[in-house]
Amino acid sequence: MPLKIKIIMDKTSQQYDQVINVCRDIFTKKMKDYGIAWRILRPSSMTDQIYIKAQRIRSIEQKGVSKIDEGVRAEYIGIVNYCIMALIQLEKGTSENDDLTEEETLSLYLAYFNEAKNLMMAKNHDYDEAWRNMRMSSYTDLILMKLKRTKQIEDNLGKTLISEGIDANYLDMINYAVFALIKIEF
Repeated sequence: MPLKIKIIMDKTSQQYDQVINVCRDIFTKKMKDYGIAWRILRPSSMTDQIYIKAQRIRSIEQKGVSKIDEGVRAEYIGIVNYCIMALIQLEKGTSENDDLTEEETLSLYLAYFNEAKNLMMAKNHDYDEAWRNMRMSSYTDLILMKLKRTKQIEDNLGKTLISEGIDANYLDMINYAVFALIKIEF
């Protein structure tokens, strides 16, 4: 790998880690406030929560103004965190009880964030940082498209003929939201 590409990829990795820290900090604080109440949600409800956040971002992008005192940054963080919660739900199933400790929850959280990062690094290698030249609105649209795909797969009871599954769509949504957060933060 040429040195210039390696330097850029290292920068992306470091920025990704910084975004992980921001998202994890908010996730951890909310877990202290609410516990793991989200464990009761079915994956389809998680998908709808992510949709609400992505649709709000699109609405703000199109209108150019927000009437709620919380910008798109918070919504992208919410998308990341809900996608990770959804991945945990896919793995563990729903629960009406507090069946995970804080340590177990954070361990799963970081495992899925690292899985998303590894996927991003592999794709980023092949696409040569193309995401850096994309418009912010494209990240929103791509997340919304992935949500439509996810809803269709959920409506098909998780079955696909040749497509990736629900988990792959959640991982991609994490990465699109992280790209947006990197652009916002840096």
